[in-house]
This record gives sequence, structure tokens and C-alpha cells, in this order.
Amino acid sequence: MSRERYTVEHETRYVYTAPVSQSWQLARLTPRQLPWQRLLSCAIQIDPPPDERHDAPDSFGNSVTHFGLHGAHRMLRVRMQCSVEVADRPAVDDAAVVAWESVRDTVRQQPALDELIPARMCEPTLLVPLSEAARLYALESLKPGRDWLEAVTELMQRIHADFEFDPGATTVSTSVDEVLHQRRGVCQDFAHLMLACLRGHGLPARYVSGYLLTDPPEGQPRLMGVDASHAWVAAYSPECGWVEFDPTNDQLADSRYITLAWGADFADVVPLRGVILGGGTQDMDVSVSVIPA
Repeated sequence: MSRERYTVEHETRYVYTAPVSQSWQLARLTPRQLPWQRLLSCAIQIDPPPDERHDAPDSFGNSVTHFGLHGAHRMLRVRMQCSVEVADRPAVDDAAVVAWESVRDTVRQQPALDELIPARMCEPTLLVPLSEAARLYALESLKPGRDWLEAVTELMQRIHADFEFDPGATTVSTSVDEVLHQRRGVCQDFAHLMLACLRGHGLPARYVSGYLLTDPPEGQPRLMGVDASHAWVAAYSPECGWVEFDPTNDQLADSRYITLAWGADFADVVPLRGVILGGGTQDMDVSVSVIPA
């Protein structure tokens, strides 16, 4: 199996207007080890150096770095640098035709499959609640008796065609219904919308975060720090397993997609989150670079 090798650099910097006396943080910045993805090396540098630090998996199997700073500081910088090899995902058996209703019914009946219970990925969450508008939007693709892969693929294609990518249109708290109304957003919004569409019909799907190699304009050099974290959707059927759909770019995930973490929605995969004492107001800056070897 041919593999592509990448170096990924992801830096987050907080600058505070007043000293922070205590800080406790969780960092999900270590890419997953997967059959098609091999993590060759990974280092997470924290400045100021933390007073305590340990790594542990969360309930989804994502690697989480827990750390705390107990001295006054006005800046926090967390930098991840890794080397990873990625191959294409296993080929999807498009000959395994199965009606989407059959997938829904099978998942309801089977208590546990794979390392993550698919039925759990049918449940509403705070960021992806049950949405009647999303359920109705999905009906055009989920026609009675239609093949699951065909239906989910068309849903991905419709989201890509119907919605405009606009980084200034939404925030992390923008709801699925708001995105449906204004027809614009970013990859996080489109992933949440697709999750709401599928879960509204009892079909399991999870939120996937990671990085996507982006190509600079022809004739121009690759710039550092201009890439961003990306989000897409993995939908499940017993016949095909977890298949990764990217509604932002209208394509299935391939060797350009580096998987960082997955969960029920964005809240489960936030790269860096925590609580602080003090600090006043804060400015945050994030830079990401994906560099092919």
C-alpha cells in the first residue's frame, strides 16, 4: 500500500491582558494510529513549561494531553509537530447494495459493533440536537428503499452545492438551523449539518477532525501556517463500515486527509480547551501547516 508522508505543525498562542494564576488544559493534538495512518513521531511543546502533565485516551480513543500551570503567566503557547504516513482508506464495496432503512434498523437491533457503538452516534448532542429542518432537508436524498451509500453520497453533494463556504458567517456556537437558514458557513458547520441530517433518520455518523493537504495556486510556493484544521463526517453501515464523507469539498477522504480525533460533535475534538483563573481578556492565534515530504 503506497503511503504519503507529511509533517504537520499546529501552534496555538494565547496572550492575556492580565496575569493568569492557574490554568488547566486538555489538548487533543496527537493524530490517531489507524490501519491507513501511521504516526511516526509527535511532540507537543508547552510554554511556559507545565507544572503537571500526563497523557490518557478519552472515551473515543483519542489521545489527550492533560496539563496544568500553577504560576503566573501572560502567555500560553502550545505547539504540536508530528510526522505521519497516510494511505488511502479501504475501498468501499459499492456492490454491497443495502437500503438505508435496513442500516437504520440493523443499528437499532445490534448492541455493539466496532470499537465505537454505532447506535451511540445516532443520539442528539448539545451541538447537534434533533433538527426537524435538517431531517426534512435530508428527505430528498433518503428516498424510500434507496441504497445507503448512494443516498449518503448524494446528501454530501447537495450540502456542497447548496451552501457557500464563508469563514465570517458563523461562530463555534452557530446552530444547525441557523446554518440551514443562511446557507453558508465553514467545514464545522457543514459536518454538523450532515450529522443532523443522518441522525434525524436514525443513521449513525460521527464528527472527524484533522488536517487536509491544501494546494497553493499554480506557480506559487507553499506558505507556512496558512492551512487550518478541517472537519468531515464518517457515516456507518454494517456492510461498508465507517465511510468518510467531506461535504465541504464534495469527496470521500483519501490519503490527503490526516485524522486527528473523532467524536459525536466538535465539542469532543476541540484541539485545546480548558479553564483559567485570572487573565482578563485574551487574544488567540492559531496557525497550521501541512507539509508533504
